[in-house]
Amino acid sequence: MAAVMKEQTFHGRSLEVSLWKRILHHLMEFKQTMIWLILANVVVAATDVALPMFSQYAINELVLNQGNDDQIVWFAFAYLLTVVVQCLSIYLFFRLAAYLEASFGKRLREKAFTKLQVLSFSYFDKTSNGWLMARVSGDISRLAEILSWSLIDIGWGLMVMIGVSIVMLSYNWKLACCIFVVVPVLAYASYYFQNKILKAHRETRVINSQLTASFVEGINGVKTTKTLGLEKDNFAEFAKLSEKMREKSVYATRINAMFQPVVYLLSAVAIALLLQIGGQQVLLETIQFGTLAMFIQYTGTFFDPLKGIARVMAELQMAQASAERVLSLLEETPSVVDSAEVIAKYGTILETPKQDVKLMGNVRFDHVSFHYLQEESVLEDFSLDVKAGEMVALVGETGSGKSTIVNLLCRFYEPISGQILIDGVDYRKRSLGWLHENIGYVLQTPTLFSGTVKENIRYGKLDASDEEIIAVAKLVNAHEFIMRMEHGYDTLIGQGGNRLSTGEKQLLSFARAILHDPAIMILDEATSSIDTQSEKMIQKAIEELLKGRTSFVVAHRLSTIVHADQIIVMKHGKVLEKGTHQTLMRQKGYYYELYTSQFMKEEQQRKLSELHMHS
Repeated sequence: MAAVMKEQTFHGRSLEVSLWKRILHHLMEFKQTMIWLILANVVVAATDVALPMFSQYAINELVLNQGNDDQIVWFAFAYLLTVVVQCLSIYLFFRLAAYLEASFGKRLREKAFTKLQVLSFSYFDKTSNGWLMARVSGDISRLAEILSWSLIDIGWGLMVMIGVSIVMLSYNWKLACCIFVVVPVLAYASYYFQNKILKAHRETRVINSQLTASFVEGINGVKTTKTLGLEKDNFAEFAKLSEKMREKSVYATRINAMFQPVVYLLSAVAIALLLQIGGQQVLLETIQFGTLAMFIQYTGTFFDPLKGIARVMAELQMAQASAERVLSLLEETPSVVDSAEVIAKYGTILETPKQDVKLMGNVRFDHVSFHYLQEESVLEDFSLDVKAGEMVALVGETGSGKSTIVNLLCRFYEPISGQILIDGVDYRKRSLGWLHENIGYVLQTPTLFSGTVKENIRYGKLDASDEEIIAVAKLVNAHEFIMRMEHGYDTLIGQGGNRLSTGEKQLLSFARAILHDPAIMILDEATSSIDTQSEKMIQKAIEELLKGRTSFVVAHRLSTIVHADQIIVMKHGKVLEKGTHQTLMRQKGYYYELYTSQFMKEEQQRKLSELHMHS
């Protein structure tokens, strides 16, 4: 099936309250930290409202009315105490916000990684590594920063504005209206610019995901790039994406840059009105000069959080694109899940399987049909009985349904119709964890991890002793080449095992599979990338690997499956031929043609190789 690597798109125009409620639900896991942050903000907001009142009192009472020494001392003490309380509250705010950002980001990444562990195979068919990396790294970091700092800023700003409004209205409602009159204009400007900012940043995040995907693919495919001489073409493609990212980022920043001066201009208009009306009232001695000074100071105190709120709202619009993508991952529903009854009885896929039922290895496909896309059938009315310990080989051209059969057996997907029975029981009545614990899967390209030889083998059984690791390595004939390495079993094998040959990688994957000790073993074209010399060693390892186990072998080299108990020849999702190697060769059908053709090619290659060696 062709992978559909398409980024999800979102079209909401304004700030989506329901989306942020869902995000806040995750934030509420840090409720205690949030409560202390809010308390610190309340104190900071209260001191911000109180400080201009100190200025008003100082001008009116201490300067104009020539206050006495006791008033000055008490004023100084009260002012200093307020400033100290404010400083301590600000310190507490910064410390708690930093803690919340780090902890919330960590928790979201853990949730995202957990989700990736339980998502079905189909999700990874249509989603590239680049998209996932962009969400788990950049999007979550942005979201944690916005929620830990900016959202709290909104709370502080609203409290300051409410407090300032109450004080101003209690002193002089006319002067207060000089400030309030520009608020509706600012609200409209905010709405207008925020929609544009959101659209621009959505486009930026999409391109950022494409850029990340391109970067990851460039690293993963570096050998192919260099052997084909595609460095220049790859760079040109990456540079094109990078330039597109720059243009969109500059455009988004330009819109934001236009919005901020509008806020400052409206603030200046409010101060001008205040000076005009307030100045007249001072001249008419309706109010004292200290009161006008307090109102001028309150203008800054009122508009600073208002500008901050406008900025934060813009940032929330930017972050909404990240929030949409993070939630789309966290709320993704796996296509293959255990029923509620199975989970209640056996637990989830992330838990150690609770059932003690031993898997014997009897497998039955009972009239199974499957398709990835509605209009494209991949497997039609497929039936197969496999007894415990038997080896089944699956043969056929690309797209015939071979890999689909083993993917269904592993329950990466589930049948559209029919059922699959393990030891006589529909495997949907058992847990995914139990099934995967009992299945070993060796791919054509083995997956190894950065670390040592020993660590990679032990991945099959995390509590395995060194003696067990050495024993399985000897079983698959890997011990000798391991001991020739610089540090033996403690040798670092590099990223993805790039310091090993393909055959050596495959032997390590076999050792890991034997250590895991599965009841059912699947080899998906495990010898197709191996040279003829390595194949003999690999074949011996396979014999050890499959001994006493039910096995399904997706075969590329037919010479490796001549001893299979059943050979299933697939074509267009249907069984074309079935039988042992001898039976199928006597029939002289499609399998006979494939085998003889491949045998002749291998013989020609062997003779050419011998001639080359003699020359």
